[in-house]
Amino acid sequence: MLSAKTIEIVKSTAPILETRGKEITTTFYRNLFVKHPELLNIFNHANQQRGRQQTALANTVTAAAHYIDRLEVLLPVVKQIAHKHRSLAIKPEHYPIVGENLLEAIKEVLGEAATDEIIGAWAEAYGVIADVFIAVEKEMYEEVQEAAGGWADYKEFIVMDKVRESENITSILLKPADGQALPAFKPGQYMTIRISIPGEQYLMNRQYSLTCSPNKEYFRISVKKELPGSSPDGKVSNYLHTYLNVGDRLEATAPAGDFTLDVMESKPVYFIAGGVGITPFMSMLHTLSEKNPSREVVLKHSVRNEQIRPFNKELKQLVQKMPHFEAMFYLSDDKRRMTSEDLQGLDPKGIYYVCGPTGFMSFAVSSLREAGISEDQIHHEFFGPAMQLEETK
Repeated sequence: MLSAKTIEIVKSTAPILETRGKEITTTFYRNLFVKHPELLNIFNHANQQRGRQQTALANTVTAAAHYIDRLEVLLPVVKQIAHKHRSLAIKPEHYPIVGENLLEAIKEVLGEAATDEIIGAWAEAYGVIADVFIAVEKEMYEEVQEAAGGWADYKEFIVMDKVRESENITSILLKPADGQALPAFKPGQYMTIRISIPGEQYLMNRQYSLTCSPNKEYFRISVKKELPGSSPDGKVSNYLHTYLNVGDRLEATAPAGDFTLDVMESKPVYFIAGGVGITPFMSMLHTLSEKNPSREVVLKHSVRNEQIRPFNKELKQLVQKMPHFEAMFYLSDDKRRMTSEDLQGLDPKGIYYVCGPTGFMSFAVSSLREAGISEDQIHHEFFGPAMQLEETK
């Protein structure tokens, strides 16, 4: 347990972390990868280049400073991050490395303001925070290992099929190379895949939503191909679209994530998607069609045009299977962009799931709040590190 003095010192640093937190975390990652380049096999390079990882860590550190005396407040965020860590095979031995480099970054950025007393307090606090993460992640590792068909770390998969869903989204079906039955997963979860791209020095990891219902034979992910010169640069998505063939092999960890749906719940459910943000909802929709087809379901999907709108055939089939399922599409190229008015007058007792680019989610969540939907009815998922919606406005 932290002393009252340590808590006081850590909380006193919150204001400076709010203003210089990203500077500290940017310095942290730069130094970390110089000293431990092997960790570049774990971290998402695209998120590093865009500064998203740095921002997410800065948010986490600042929140820890504010709530160091009430860490239970942060438990939902801890669990969300822990799912990411487990899916990337981050282990207890990584935490001392992170702690050492984070403290050094604080000293480097703050200079004389980072007194020995402050560094000592943060070292003590980091130890407590790391122990919380390690304990939560230990439970997650044990859960996936003990599940029927489950495994720890990475496992080899074979590409059994590739299906073009639209001009820029392709689905990839993966079966386990060892022929074993797959574990069940929760609709809305994702999996991490790891590949080696010719010419790249380090392994590449990416997380993709599962877009099929749980089954014992295969996983399906649906990947958007990023255009050359875009941010992110799309190295992995372009490789998967262009060079990955049926019969090729890649590695993946067991499904993870807490953006999940209680399929048997009776309340109406609304899926609000921007672009490729529809992918986790496909798993939810397929599972609903199998287990609770009479539930009231509404999909509102914002996308640029029909050419890049995926899953057209599947969604038509799902409408036929579920009598109370309504799918609505908003095409921005046709000047039919989704507006806040499209998110008004919805069922106040419904459950709302939002997924897409951060700007879209900021719009959708704020619109739902303005419509009187309470916070506990709104669930949202970021693709990449968890960030604050307010920062994207």
